[in-house]
Order: sequence, then structure tokens, then C-alpha cells
Amino acid sequence: MSTFEGVFVNDPWLQSQFTQVELRKLRTKFISARNQAGTVKIVDLPPVLAKLKPFNEVSSQDEVSRMLGDSYSDLAKDLDFEGFLRVYLNLQARASAKLGTSKTFRTTSSFVKSGATTLRHSISETEKASYVNHINNFLGEDKFLKDFLPIDAATNALFDLAKDGVLLCKLINIAVPGTIDERAINTKKVLNPWERNENHTLCLNSAKAIGCTVVNIGTQDLAEGRPHLLLGLISQIVKIQLLADVDFKKTPELAEMVEDSKEAEELMSLAPEKVLLKWMNYQLKKTGYKKEVTNFSSDLKDGEAYAHLLNVLAPEHGSTKTLETKDPTERAKLIIEQAEKLDCKRYVTSKDIVEGSTNLNLAFVAQIFHQRNGLKVDKAKTTNVLAEMMTDDETTSREERCFRMWINSLGVETHVNNVWEDIRDGWVLLEVLDKLAPGSVTWRLANKPPIKMPFRKVENCNQVVSIGKELNFSLVNVAGNDIVAGNKKLIIAFLWQLMRFSMLQLLKNLRTHGHGKEITDADILQWANKKVKDTGKSGHMDSFKDKRLSDGIFFLELLSAVEKRVVNWGLVTKGETEEDKKLNATYIISVARKLGCSIFLLPEDILEVNPKMILILTASIMYWSLLQKAKVNEDDRPPDEPTVATEEVEGNPAMDEAATDDGGTGTTDKEETVTEEGNS
Repeated sequence: MSTFEGVFVNDPWLQSQFTQVELRKLRTKFISARNQAGTVKIVDLPPVLAKLKPFNEVSSQDEVSRMLGDSYSDLAKDLDFEGFLRVYLNLQARASAKLGTSKTFRTTSSFVKSGATTLRHSISETEKASYVNHINNFLGEDKFLKDFLPIDAATNALFDLAKDGVLLCKLINIAVPGTIDERAINTKKVLNPWERNENHTLCLNSAKAIGCTVVNIGTQDLAEGRPHLLLGLISQIVKIQLLADVDFKKTPELAEMVEDSKEAEELMSLAPEKVLLKWMNYQLKKTGYKKEVTNFSSDLKDGEAYAHLLNVLAPEHGSTKTLETKDPTERAKLIIEQAEKLDCKRYVTSKDIVEGSTNLNLAFVAQIFHQRNGLKVDKAKTTNVLAEMMTDDETTSREERCFRMWINSLGVETHVNNVWEDIRDGWVLLEVLDKLAPGSVTWRLANKPPIKMPFRKVENCNQVVSIGKELNFSLVNVAGNDIVAGNKKLIIAFLWQLMRFSMLQLLKNLRTHGHGKEITDADILQWANKKVKDTGKSGHMDSFKDKRLSDGIFFLELLSAVEKRVVNWGLVTKGETEEDKKLNATYIISVARKLGCSIFLLPEDILEVNPKMILILTASIMYWSLLQKAKVNEDDRPPDEPTVATEEVEGNPAMDEAATDDGGTGTTDKEETVTEEGNS
């Protein structure tokens, strides 16, 4: 038997924001903040917080007090340890912003990611009304929600309805169909707190899996219906839906805007909203419009760009009156009327255009693009320009998506839009490495984008490879130039090892270091088999390549083993046909996310038994299970005392001893990574 002392909190998201070292340090600070009554109030925090980074770099004790006063109306509120951690994250974001390093505020996306933090307390009523109309339009016929819709935008009904989590889960499925298996959503009329928490956990993990930034949002925030946080999350989900068509694969007509494969490559590396701006300017040039539109705010306020755009896209509905009108508000009204003739849903009011609402203008332009993009399909040109760009097989495309979503979920400063293009300068990989292995990056030797000189990119990537070797990644004959050159096989191999390293580090933090053993793939395999066997089930996997896993039964048995009530066996198929296997696969992913697993695979990864994704899925379930075991009964400690847990792992060879074989994976350590398939 071995022992590991850790600090744990009930919210999995909150737990994931800190290392154990940080949690132990913050627990000590929390205890030191107790007043004479033995409690901790917000007003007691300035002397404690002012001594911590990054506050001590930018703020005095008085400034910390002022920030707390700006953020919280009740400074006499009692805090438990989780509440203290949330206050710390809130102020950390503000202090980081003051330093100019905030990951929340520095982003390539023009949509409200700052709305996904606890800093924005005021909300835009016009934005709320726009999103309410969106929800009413797209979910009005939903079998469950139709009893609650339409929502009245003039009230707080939106936030009240979101408290059960069903609305947000359904909205995610509208944005990216099939993301959530709706059988996993708890949809009773009255949900208990456990069921609500499951829905919110499912929502947040699914939101991350489609590309939303959910930094500083926890399940409790959603359960309380906090308006600024909910609107921030809803705006991101709506954005993803509206920009879905701004993509070469879905809209090959975009090839009209480029001359050769190099331009196509550059266009594919842009964020969808940047592509939308490029499209808008491309159309405006046809009208002789001289100004360049560089944003969805100030450049659109006078309405002239809109008027020219609609005239070139829909001349049959055009009118000289729109441009002749001198009053911007009146012109904006005419623009909206003209757009509605194209069946564009209303996302903006004339006031939103005149005031330059970034979010709503982006939504409006996206709607115009969706209804009529004015581009033509030139088959010859499309074939010539995009032939090389579309050579990825389906598995490679899925893995690119998985790694992209995973990197963006880590909260690094740089947002990745296209893995193949965005990591070639090495900068974002250095950010990820610094996040996963703090202190591993020598930043004084790194070159920050934009980087014009190719050898500077190679310097970054050489450091990336060097760090990878220090972390024992298998990088035989791999050099920084391979990343700069965009070698997809090697990039996938490197990213896979990064993801695997991240998962194993999480598990390592939850287990003993007494024997000096690291978690291995074989440990994870043996743990899963033992967990299922202990429940009396006959399920077993020989390796992460075991083709029998394609029916999904083993993973459903594993999920049921770690939490009995989470799987509804009445919804599980026998997995005998491809259709039944896919039903099980989609259910597995949603149930795992519902528990609290942050995973980015797709049903096809289970159906095809992609060993990389199967390993991460199993490890994620293992991490969640061990995290629960590590928590002690809260009744054994004072109500404001953080959880200090002792994890006892007894009689489990996967955890007490390192396995002596390869667990059926069929590889040795030296074979782990740079193979034809990039599998370990």
C-alpha cells in the first residue's frame, strides 16, 4: 500500500486549473486568511493575495482591495476553499491583463471570449435579445424545450432556463450536430442537483470539444445562471454555428479568392472570422469601394460597406437610396431590410450597426455569407488549387481536429485555427510545453511571432524538439526543420506524445512516488481490465488496438464500473451492426464527458479502434475514477477546510507495481512514436 497526500476540490474544472503544488500553497494561504471568528471573508483577502504572483508584480494591497470591490458587491461574504480559488482566478486574470499577458483577452477571435470570464458583469441587452431569437428559431420545435419556448428577451427567462443545462447542451448540438448524444442529457422536468451538475459538466466538456473557451467557467456558475458567463458561452456556441460554412471543404467556392496553392494555404490558416473579412473585402473590390474593412466594429458603423456589399451580392434588391441616405441609423435600417429579403435572420438592429457591436456584426456578416456568398465554383481552378490541400485522409483530419481542440482547451495564449500551419513557427508548441512542463522553455531564446526570418522559426522548433527529448519523447531523426516544413506525420507524432504526456502527468499527480515508478500504458490497460472484472463483467481488452472494442461494450462496462448510475443500459445496443456500434460510441463519449472527462475524440475513433484515442479515453476515465477515490468524506473535516486526501491504492498491480510487459500494445519504448501511423 502506498500513500499520496493531495488537495482536492469538488469541481473537476476548478481542480484542473491548478497543480498539486499550487493547491497546497493556496490552501496554506487560505488558512492563514482566517479571521478571529475562524472564517474567511472576501474583505480578509487583500493582505494574503497581495503577496502572491501575479498580484505582487502589478498591484499593491490597496489595489487588490479595489479590484475585489469592483468584482464583488458583498465583501463580507464567507468563502470556502473553492470560493477562495475562484476569487484568486478572477483577480489573476485581471492582474495578467494589466501585465499584458492575459490569455483570456489576447486572442485571435473577435467574438466575446472575455465574456467567458468572471470579469464581465454587465451584459448587452441587444446581444441577449439576438441570442434569444437565435434559440427560439433553432430550438422552437425541440421536443423537450418547446414547452419552455419562445423565450421572452425582455425578461431573465433565458438565464433561468439555462440553469438545468438542457438548453446549452441542445444549443451545442445545433452548432455542431452530433456532438452530444441526447440520450445522455438529463431531461426530467425537475432535476436534482446531481443531475443538473451532470448536464453542466457534459455541456462544458462538449463546449471545449467544439472549440469554445471555457476558462473560469464552472458548473456552479451555470447552475446559478450567471448572466455574463452564460452570454459569453452562448455567444461562442452561436459563433461556431454561424461560421461553420466559412471553410474550404464546406464552401469550395472560396477557391475563387485565391490564385495558387500558396494563397490557399494562407487562407486555410486564418481564423474563420478573418476569412470572412477577406471575403467581404474581395466582394467590395468589385464595387470600387476604396476602404478596407479590418474589423466588425468601427469599419462598419457608417453602413457604407454593408450597402456596397449587399448591392453587389443582391443587385435585384439594391437601391441607390441606401447610399444616398446621410443618417447612419436610417441607412442601417435600410441595410437590414435589404438583408431580410435574402432570408437573413435578424442578428443586429440599426443601433447595433451604428454603435459597432462586434459580436452582432460578425453574426450578421456570417448570415449574409451563408445566404449568398457571391462566389462561383470553378471546377478546374478548385481542383488545381486545392488538390494538394485536401490530401489528408479522414483519420489524419480527425486527429488534426482533436489536437487543435485540445491545444485550445489548455488556455495557452495563441489560438490555433489550423494545426498544420499555426505550429510551424514553433511558438505555440513552446507555449504548450511551458504549460505542461513549467520551466522547460528558455523564453529568452524563443522568437515571438510574427517571424519573418525562416531560421528564427527553426530556432523555436529546435528548442521544441530538445525539450521533447528531455521529456523522453521518441524523436529519432527528428529536427526542428521537420516541423517548420510542415511534416504532418512527424507533427502528429509529436502532438500525440504531448497529449499522452499531459494525461500521464495528471495520473502521476494522483498516485504514489514511493516506488519511483511512472504510470505506463500497461498500467492503464491493467487498471481498466481489473476495474471491469471486479464488477463481475466478462469484458476485457487485450490492447488499445483490440478490434473487439469497436462495439463499445467494454467502455460502457468501464464507465458503469467507475460510476454505477451513469450508464442507462436500456439505451445500449448489442453492437452487432455498424449502426448499433456507432450509437454505442456516441453514447460512450457523452457519458464520459458527463462524468467529467475532458476528451476530444469522435465516434469514428472508437469504431475504427484508433489506439491513440482509445488510450486517452481509457486514461481519462481512470483519472476521473482515481480523483473520486482520492477525496475524503467532507463530513470528517471542518466545512471551510479544503479537502486533503490520502489515496490508497491496494492490491492493484497496475498501480502498486509497474507492469513488466507491454500490456498488449505490441510496441517497445523505442518504437513508441515515429511509426507509419504515429501510434504508440
